[in-house]
Amino acid sequence: MPKKNALIVDDEPDIRELLEITLGRMGIETLSAKDITSAKTLLKNNEFDFCMTDMHLPDGNGIEFVHYISSNYPQVPVAMITAHGSVDSAVEALKAGAFDFVSKPVNLELLRSLVDTALNLKPLNTKNAIVSPSILGETTAMIALRKQISILARSQAPIYISGESGSGKELVARSIHENGPRAGGPFIPVNCGAIPSELMESEFFGHTKGSFTGAVADKEGLFQAANGGTLFLDEVADLPLPMQVKLLRGIQEKAIRPIGSQQEVSVHVRILSATHKDLTTEVERGTFRQDLFYRINVIELRVPSLRERALDIPILAEDLLSRVAEDYQVPKPRLSSEALSELTKYPFPGNVRELANILERAITLCENDIITPDNLQLTLTSPPDEQFTQPVYDGEEDAQEPGGAIDKTPGSVLPKDEESLDSYLENIEKSVIVDALETTRWNKTAAAKKLGITFRALRYKLKKLGLD
Repeated sequence: MPKKNALIVDDEPDIRELLEITLGRMGIETLSAKDITSAKTLLKNNEFDFCMTDMHLPDGNGIEFVHYISSNYPQVPVAMITAHGSVDSAVEALKAGAFDFVSKPVNLELLRSLVDTALNLKPLNTKNAIVSPSILGETTAMIALRKQISILARSQAPIYISGESGSGKELVARSIHENGPRAGGPFIPVNCGAIPSELMESEFFGHTKGSFTGAVADKEGLFQAANGGTLFLDEVADLPLPMQVKLLRGIQEKAIRPIGSQQEVSVHVRILSATHKDLTTEVERGTFRQDLFYRINVIELRVPSLRERALDIPILAEDLLSRVAEDYQVPKPRLSSEALSELTKYPFPGNVRELANILERAITLCENDIITPDNLQLTLTSPPDEQFTQPVYDGEEDAQEPGGAIDKTPGSVLPKDEESLDSYLENIEKSVIVDALETTRWNKTAAAKKLGITFRALRYKLKKLGLD
């Protein structure tokens, strides 16, 4: 393979030499410049795969040089070298179009990881935006969203994904990861509101054996698990203030300290975050730190609501019907024209997540593989905050006994404090179905008739509830 070429721009000879030696050992050819004027000449006469520039140069500002490269050589990722602790400069560089930044004194491990990531970028294609199988829709809003994803995937800047609950923020985050240079690394989504506050520091940063009661072994945290990849902080507004301080430091320093450890661990992680709340309002209320807000909100990407792209509903409905039918191994039904008309007129406060719930229910209610308006039950739709795609929480959870016996004594199925409403309702549904099956001696046809549902609906529910 042809050697990669890098441009180094710094007025300090020692820094230039350190970078030249480090990149040279990685098999990368380097050319150096001590000022912007010389660097522009080298850019004009050579082809580069990567550039590193200092913030302060004798004949100009590094931010201005980043703008110049972004405008004239957009295929060249450029990383900014900033002074230690100069967070504002790093954020400014990222907003100007820098791929990433590294602080002085340069951490060589992080530098090598940064360079590897930059050299793994896909070629920039300004004509055709990516087509992600998870980001469906042909409306103007969705075409624009896919184009933004294709551009932002090349950067390492933290991105704040805003949008209503159920609009698909995690799918957007995953698409950014899969279309960027970190696609080969892990994508770790975590629901910040689902982690108990007393476990939060351990979950994010890990702990050493014996660091607290119950720490029977070393455990790596979410930052370490996402090293070399992407950490997606869903519902980031739910983080308690003490954790926000620790998270901010980990993001700024690109290093974390496990509980009980005396040593910091370097981590090279891209941070994506999201919440359905208005973070600006949360900052004004004092429930979210302003400095953390500026750090994670370098670039904001807004996901449109389903109401704003109602013309995409037929495409989304077909895809969702196919997926649900495949998951439950039933024939794929079709939407009647009347049902489709009802869907396109409905406001969908719960967005795509609600559409999925409506269609999943309709599949169990329809007959002859045709979904009618009555099957949609649009006046009985689920609330917007009901989960469609649950973010992965790779933490310790209270053990639950799968398939345990159900106490069918009237009034005995009560929701525990830690039990979700979904689990509570699911237990009730299980109890009713088991009662009907036992009454009919497990004759499914008779049980379905007793329950007032179709045999197909019963078969679906048995599979869904793990009773088949």
